[in-house]
Amino acid sequence: MRGSMQFAEATSGVVYIHSSPAALCPHIEWALAATLRTPAGLRWLSQPADAGRLRATVDWVGPVGTGGRLASALQDWPQLHFEVTENPSEGVDGERFSFVPGLGLWRGATSANGDVVVGEMRLREIIRGCSDVTSVAAAVDRALGTVWDTALEPYRAATAAAHLTPLRRDVG
Repeated sequence: MRGSMQFAEATSGVVYIHSSPAALCPHIEWALAATLRTPAGLRWLSQPADAGRLRATVDWVGPVGTGGRLASALQDWPQLHFEVTENPSEGVDGERFSFVPGLGLWRGATSANGDVVVGEMRLREIIRGCSDVTSVAAAVDRALGTVWDTALEPYRAATAAAHLTPLRRDVG
């Protein structure tokens, strides 16, 4: 029987490269392969929302925290538009990382259905640090990643039909 304080060791997620210059594609694959310790073999497709750019999607399995490591490896290229998700697992919240040039990297905790979750202490900090309703609304929007969602939405529509390449990484 499993102990009540046991946490998951493995999880899964998806890397969405929404928009990349062709010259960066091999470097992205190398970064993913190094992080996941398995060849990426992405299938690159044209990105209709960004002429001349390419997109790819990869499904991954690995240790808890891999999503953050993947996002960290990708944020070194400021011309990319990307998202990394890490699914929630036993005892561990999910996460979503979004990167948009000019905005940088955003990170949010996610629930089992994918909603962004803003914790109690963060909400209290927002209320304490804001002087009016407008600034509270702006701070909540930032915590929810609204600006990143708005910027990435045109890319998501094209990526929704992209081919998924499953990648696995052994746990342990």
